[in-house]
Amino acid sequence: MSLNIRKIAINVEETHIEAGRQISPETRKAVAVAVIANPFAGSYTEDLTPLMEIGAELGGILGQRCVDALGITPAQAESYGKSAMVGENGELEHAAAILHPKLGAPLRKVVEKGAALVPSSKKMGSPGQVLDVPLGHKDAAYVRSHFDGIEVRLNDAPRANEIMVAVAVTDSGRPLPRVGGLTHEDAKGEDGLR
Repeated sequence: MSLNIRKIAINVEETHIEAGRQISPETRKAVAVAVIANPFAGSYTEDLTPLMEIGAELGGILGQRCVDALGITPAQAESYGKSAMVGENGELEHAAAILHPKLGAPLRKVVEKGAALVPSSKKMGSPGQVLDVPLGHKDAAYVRSHFDGIEVRLNDAPRANEIMVAVAVTDSGRPLPRVGGLTHEDAKGEDGLR
């Protein structure tokens, strides 16, 4: 089954000032979203493997778009996340299939390593609805400063027979982190946790 992309959108968010304090260097997040045709919209299908394969292709495409938009090397990526929203003729399981771990392998390659699970969220929605993409440190899930998120919204997606798929990558954690825990600098990234 081929990947049928209607559109791709990329957004970069930079925070220069937080709580009246200058952030230097600024914290940056990129999110890339693809709007694709849902080949299983409107009918029940037992085998969702084709959606998993589409997810694998999108993991590399969208992850690379984020890294390129940030202008960083793969090693400079610090956190990532993924999310999908199906239109009204789809099922939540279609979003789950797209976000299956097969999406993670090419994303991990694009950001170099990626020992931690890729945070994800799934929902059903309509055009213009906000899709939240959760974020977590790419190598060590216990790095609290990188628990974050980014929103994406497209005024014309997802349509009834579409899926909106988003991948996000950052070059830093939240601005002014101070809730303690493991730091990015101290993370080993060997077990995906610490």
